[in-house]
Amino acid sequence: MDPDPAEPAAVWRTLAAIRERVPLVHNITNVVVANVTANALLAIGASPAMVQAEEEVGEFARVADALVVNLGTVTAERAAAMRVAVAAAGEAGKPWVLDPVAVGAIGFRTRLAVELVRARPAAIRGNASEVLSLAGFGGAGRGVDSSAQSESARLAAGQLARDTGAAVAVTGPVDYITDGTRLISVGNGHPMMTRVTGIGCTATALLGACLGVQFDGMAASAHALVLIGIAGEIAAERARAPGSFQVALLDALYELDEATVLQRARIARR
Repeated sequence: MDPDPAEPAAVWRTLAAIRERVPLVHNITNVVVANVTANALLAIGASPAMVQAEEEVGEFARVADALVVNLGTVTAERAAAMRVAVAAAGEAGKPWVLDPVAVGAIGFRTRLAVELVRARPAAIRGNASEVLSLAGFGGAGRGVDSSAQSESARLAAGQLARDTGAAVAVTGPVDYITDGTRLISVGNGHPMMTRVTGIGCTATALLGACLGVQFDGMAASAHALVLIGIAGEIAAERARAPGSFQVALLDALYELDEATVLQRARIARR
């Protein structure tokens, strides 16, 4: 655990560790973003694997450095694979992160998410509506879109963290990360990030990479959000529109260096 995860230097140490150790990140993710998130993991220095078959996920979750579970395009078959994978990760002592996409808006995935959090993820990342719903505070969104702001979900995030033992990251214009006691805010990002599909899912995948080298879910969550936020800012400076933004984001993740992280990271203990 980093002695002070709310420091730009701590974010750089996590990124440097990813590039040195190349963590293997097992993704059970949605079909919309699989290519995007795999490329983002490669760009930042991690090794992605998109193993999803129920017959394989248990074996693979045991050897991966971290597991990412994303409910975006969940099916009954994929839900069964998720159950097997999180159980195997838990038995092997491997950290995993849950992205509760559209929880609260649809009953099947909401019940599945409630079931999965009992397997004690290291981290949960969602928008305000998703976190409010998963914590039992209401707040159903409109599909993957949030009808609430991240600030409004801070109380719910703290309760969810205490109930599950996970670090909970609420993403929005300002991101809030809590373990139920500590609270960190991240102010990096750009409005263009809301005009491209899969940015939140990409943040969760990068969180998995950070968990692969930084077992503290609080630090991993905050550092992943700083890294994608800085990359988003740089991409927006280079891009003309959402199409070029997607390419520029991958380039920015690949090009992140110590000076850029230390200069641009807007992370603080609250």
